[in-house]
Amino acid sequence: MDKAQLLKRFGKNVKIERVKNDFTQGQLAEIMGVSQNYVACIETGKENMSLGKILDLSKFLNTDISNLLNFMDR
Repeated sequence: MDKAQLLKRFGKNVKIERVKNDFTQGQLAEIMGVSQNYVACIETGKENMSLGKILDLSKFLNTDISNLLNFMDR
């Protein structure tokens, strides 16, 4: 797995958890204090988040960080 594939898989995991919480990208962005475009870039694998930000994101999504960092097919 290369970096691009890893970021896309991470983005897919974020989207799965966002949808489970019934959040739009805009709603998640508001909770996170970021732009909707930033959330879209995360979900499409165009943005690389730090581990600290991923931990915060897991809390916003009310999920264990391992669900966001799971790179096996779900």
